[in-house]
Amino acid sequence: MNQFFTFEGIDGSGKSTIIDHVATALKQKDCSVVITFEPTDTWLGKYVQHQIKTKSDPFVTAFTFIADRIEHSKKIKEWIDQGNIVLCDRYAESTYAYQSVQLEKTLKNPIKWLQDLSKGRILNPDRTFYFRITPEKALSRIQHRDELIFFEQQSFLRKVHNNYEQICNGDRFIQVDATKTIPDLTELCLAEILSES
Repeated sequence: MNQFFTFEGIDGSGKSTIIDHVATALKQKDCSVVITFEPTDTWLGKYVQHQIKTKSDPFVTAFTFIADRIEHSKKIKEWIDQGNIVLCDRYAESTYAYQSVQLEKTLKNPIKWLQDLSKGRILNPDRTFYFRITPEKALSRIQHRDELIFFEQQSFLRKVHNNYEQICNGDRFIQVDATKTIPDLTELCLAEILSES
């Protein structure tokens, strides 16, 4: 029985909106659901946010992301053991896709380096929904935000998008056309979760 589902994609892909709709639909079907996210709202997660806002050393940022995830994994395991379906907004693939862009000038293969750091230390999702969208379309959705961080610039997101395309392949990943309607995307994710749970 699969209970741990992650939602991945570049900023503006719509995954956060869909995760809320999916959770609501699951609760209406009497499923026990926990929505969680990364960075977390713990002191570790807040330190990650500080690292991002202050454009800190990319190695320090990467290590704090992974430290936050290691602790988060323990909590996710508890929720699963209690019989919950856990929906997580961003997880390991976000770190591999985003932080590898920051590390590309100092490491030969930053994605592999980040994956190796995490190996055996974090809980693996049962399924990952990858919301595919072009950076141009994604940015058009988030231009209204009061302040875009450097992760949300087109040149940066283009590299992140390319990383996601490389990373999100294999049996665990479900590639989703993020330009579809909210009802269509909700139904797609819901059907997959219910078939696995």
